Amino acid sequence: MSGHSKWHNIQAKKSKVDAKRGKIFTKIGKELAVSAKNGGSNPETNSKLRDVIAKAKANNMPQDTITRAIKKGAGEMDGVNYEEIVYEGYGPAGIAVIVEVLTDNKNRSAGNVRHAFTKHGGNMGSTGCVSFMFQGKGQLVVEKNDNIDEDELMMMALESGAEDFFSEDEVYVITTLPEDFGTVREALESNGLEFLEAELKRIPDTYTAIDEETATKFQKMLDALEDDDDVQEVYHNAEFPEGWDE
Repeated sequence: MSGHSKWHNIQAKKSKVDAKRGKIFTKIGKELAVSAKNGGSNPETNSKLRDVIAKAKANNMPQDTITRAIKKGAGEMDGVNYEEIVYEGYGPAGIAVIVEVLTDNKNRSAGNVRHAFTKHGGNMGSTGCVSFMFQGKGQLVVEKNDNIDEDELMMMALESGAEDFFSEDEVYVITTLPEDFGTVREALESNGLEFLEAELKRIPDTYTAIDEETATKFQKMLDALEDDDDVQEVYHNAEFPEGWDE
C-alpha cells in the first residue's frame, strides 16, 4: 500500500530532540495522569489510558514511573490538576502548526506559546485556523529487522483493521482510524511486535516544502515550543529539504 508519513522527516527528529533533553517522560507522565483522572486508573476499562501506556512503553518509560503517574492522576498520590489546551497558528512561510498543551497555568502557557511563534517568524491564529488541514490517526512504527517479513506484517496489520501500511528507510509505518488504534495495536502486540512509536496523533493532509533557510528558522521555533514543559505535542505540515538536519 502506498503513503508517506514523513516519519523520519518530522517525528524522528522531534523524538530525538525530546529524548536528548530528557523531557519525554515528564510529558508522557502528565498524559498518564490526565487520562487516569478522566477515566480511572484501570487500563482494562480506560481505553485512553491503555493508549498512553502503549506510548510510554514505546518510549522505554520505566514501569514504576508509569504506575506513579497513574496514581497521581487517580488521586492516590499528590498531583497537579492540568488543563488541556490546543493552540493553532502559522510558522515561517505559512507552515501550519498545532500545539497541544497540558498546563496548570493557562496564562503562562499562552504567553510562552505566543512568544515562540512571534520570535521565530510565525503568528498565532484563531481556533480552527489550521486544524482542518490535519486528520486524527493512530500511528504505529516498527523498526525493520531480519525477523520481520514485510508482507506478513502488512497482512497482519490490515487484517486487524489498519487503514494503511507503508515502508520507509528503516521502519514500517502503520496508520489506523482513531477508533481502531487500540484493536490494531493489541493485535500486533499479541504477535510479539514492539513499537518505536505507538500513539494517536494529527497527520497533515498535505505538506509544505521549505528551503534550508526556512527550515533553520522553523526548527528554532520547534525547539522553543518543545522545550516548554507545558507543551505536549507539536504537529506541523513542513517538509524539510532532503538530507537536511539541524
